[in-house]
Amino acid sequence: MSDLQERARALDAADELAPLRELFTLDDTVYLDGNSLGALPRHVPARLQEVLTREWGELRIRSWGESGWWTAPERIGDRIAPIVGAAAGQIVVGDSTSVNVFKAVVAATRLAPEGRDEILVDADTFPTDGYIAGSAARMTGHRIVPVAPAEVPGALGPRTAAVLLNHVDYRSGRLHDLPALTAAVHAAGAVSVWDLCHSAGALPVDLDRHGVDLAVGCTYKYLNGGPGSPAYLYVAARHQPVFDSPLPGWTSHADPFAMTPGYKAADGAVRGRVGTPDILSMLTLESSLDVWDGVGIEAVRAKSLALTDFFLECVAEYVPEGRVSSATPAAHAERGSQVALRCEDAEPVMGALIARGVVGDLRRPDVLRFGFTPLYVGFADAERAARLLADVLAG
Repeated sequence: MSDLQERARALDAADELAPLRELFTLDDTVYLDGNSLGALPRHVPARLQEVLTREWGELRIRSWGESGWWTAPERIGDRIAPIVGAAAGQIVVGDSTSVNVFKAVVAATRLAPEGRDEILVDADTFPTDGYIAGSAARMTGHRIVPVAPAEVPGALGPRTAAVLLNHVDYRSGRLHDLPALTAAVHAAGAVSVWDLCHSAGALPVDLDRHGVDLAVGCTYKYLNGGPGSPAYLYVAARHQPVFDSPLPGWTSHADPFAMTPGYKAADGAVRGRVGTPDILSMLTLESSLDVWDGVGIEAVRAKSLALTDFFLECVAEYVPEGRVSSATPAAHAERGSQVALRCEDAEPVMGALIARGVVGDLRRPDVLRFGFTPLYVGFADAERAARLLADVLAG
C-alpha cells in the first residue's frame, strides 16, 4: 500500500461525516459526479412508495390538505433555508432553475430604481442563465452587459438595474466572492441575483448575512433531490411586499381558490409560486433532505476542501507530468467543491475512467470535472480516482 493510500485510510477513519455514506445507495464505483446528479438516499424509495400508494392511491384529492401537499413548496423551502443561510419564510420550491432565473431577473429589474436599463450577467455563466437573462432583457427593454465576475465592481454604474452571477463557475469550480460582489452591487444601487446551483449543499452561502436580494438554485446536485427535482427561489424578506413576479400563477394568488379574474399576490415567499406543484418530485426532494438532519454546513465545507486538496496532491504524485493542469483555483477562498483538470484528450480519457469505475464528467473541449460531495465521497475515493486517472493517461 502506498503512502497516499495509507493516508486516505487514516483520513477516512477520522472523518466525522464518514457515517453519512451509509445513508446513500452506492456501490464500488467512485462517484464524482454529484455536482451533476446527487446519489440516491436509501430511505427515499420507501417514502415515495408511501406517497404513491397511500397519499395518491388511497387519499387522492384529500392529500392536498391531509398530507400537506398544498404547503409543500414553502415547507420544503424552510428545510433548504438553513443550508443556504436563510431564515424561514424566504424560500419557495418549485419549477426549474431556468424558470426561477427568469422570475428573479425580471423581478430584480422591477425592484431597481427607475431609469436603469442594464443587466450585468456573468460572462462565463451557465448557458441557460445567459439565454434566460437575454430574453428577460428583451422583454423589459433592458440591455445585457456580459462581464467577468471579478470585473463587476468596475462595470457597475447608474444604469445598472440588476446583476446575475453564478456563485461557483460550473466549468472551473471557481468560487466567486458573494459577500464583496453583493456589497458592490448594493453600493451602486442595483439588485443582486445569485445562482447557487454549484454551491448550495457544498459550502456556506449565508444569504441573509450578506444581504443577497434574490437567489435561485437546483436541488438535484449537492442536495440529492433526484433527476429533475424542483428548484427554489429565495426572496429576501425585505423585498417580499413588493416582489413582482413576471409569472403570476394561480397558486401565488392571495386567495387561489376564489378563482377571480383579477390577480392579487399572496404575502411572503408564496409570491414565487406559479402553477400546481409537482408533488411526486417535490416529496422525493423533501425526503432526500432528511440526510441533512444534524449536519453542519461548515463541517461539509471543511471536508470538501480537504478532499479536493488531497485529490490534487494525489494527481500531482501519480499523473505523468504535463498531461493535465488544474483549472480550479488552489486558494480555498476561490474554490468550490469540484476539481476541473484540463486534458488535451478529455473525452476519451473520461470514457476510459468511467469504464474503470470512476465516474466524473467533462466539458468540451478539454475539461475533466470531478465533483466531491462530502456527504458520501471519501478520501479513498479521491486517491483511487487519481491513481486510475494516471493509469489511463499512462496507457
